[in-house]
Amino acid sequence: MKIERIQAFRMLQPFIDGPYRMSKGRVADAFDSIIVAITADGITGWGEMAPLGTFYSAAFAAGAEAGVKEIVPHLLGQDPRALTQIGRLMDTVFKGHPYIKSAIDMACNDLTARAAGVPLVTMLGGREGETAELYKVVTHGEPEKMAENAVRYVADGYRRLQVKVGGDVNGDIDRVRAVSSAVPRGTVLFCDANAGWTPFQARRFADQTRDIDFVFEQPCVTIDDNLSVRRSFDKPMVLDESVQSLEDLLEIHRKGAADGVTLKISRLGGVTRTRQMRDLAVDLGLMVTVEDTGGAEIDTAAMAHLSLSTPEEKRLHAIAFHEWVTVKTARNAPPVIGGSRMGIPDGIGLGIDVDPALIGTPFLDIRK
Repeated sequence: MKIERIQAFRMLQPFIDGPYRMSKGRVADAFDSIIVAITADGITGWGEMAPLGTFYSAAFAAGAEAGVKEIVPHLLGQDPRALTQIGRLMDTVFKGHPYIKSAIDMACNDLTARAAGVPLVTMLGGREGETAELYKVVTHGEPEKMAENAVRYVADGYRRLQVKVGGDVNGDIDRVRAVSSAVPRGTVLFCDANAGWTPFQARRFADQTRDIDFVFEQPCVTIDDNLSVRRSFDKPMVLDESVQSLEDLLEIHRKGAADGVTLKISRLGGVTRTRQMRDLAVDLGLMVTVEDTGGAEIDTAAMAHLSLSTPEEKRLHAIAFHEWVTVKTARNAPPVIGGSRMGIPDGIGLGIDVDPALIGTPFLDIRK
């Protein structure tokens, strides 16, 4: 089996609920998505990545577009099923920048599963349960508005909320108190600072919110800073932005810096490496969330397959990005049940049916 054609598309995906806001004035209005289609022996696999603006990760859509143009000519004639070899080849011809390689690797995974006639979840270790529990993000804003949004999300069926903090500490204390007071007892809250605080600020927040039940998510930038905060309070901690490599994961475990990790597919370079790190994190006893920085049906399907192949007792939750945006890329999207759980599309590979008419004209189309 040899790669005979590669296409790449760029697609703007506006948010249904308006601007996505984080602390320090960071805001995005849409995902700027890169979609890759790889064809071999008449079978096409699809991949997608979309950075959240230019402020969240060391990634941006224009960089991904330029990088894909540099990498994909080297892949023509290669066997897409040789996932490790494809990854090494990409690293050889283009050093670093894992986000650029993510959609390519995802497309190869989809194609490999389609060629084998099985759902991707089977190749990722096997399915664990029918659905994964979803969470909803309460974006940064005024406390009253955040509480209002939280109530609406709970009414929609969500039982897990990620509350954005990481700005002015006093204001964020008011924000999480407003949200926690507005939602029913038993609602799971994650307070996510997106690495927005110093240890001093994070400790102040932790000290003033000891009576509220929540999981602390990525309060500071470095692993050591987060560890120093973790030592001073008695709530679980999950790290996200700190997990950018295998070495980071091993350091987090060795130092006992977190109880769980969030693995972002594009941050790690694709499905193949995310699966490797997911399996290691599980073996190390960490709780795991597998998601990404953004995208629509294609990327969400990959997240669903990785989530549902994570052991249930180690799986935290998932997110349905395809429900965030006003556009569609495919039919047979990952099903969302009761507003709070997500399954896997029926079918082989990612299980989705991408409609090229929905994603526009390719910016790249090369053949062997």
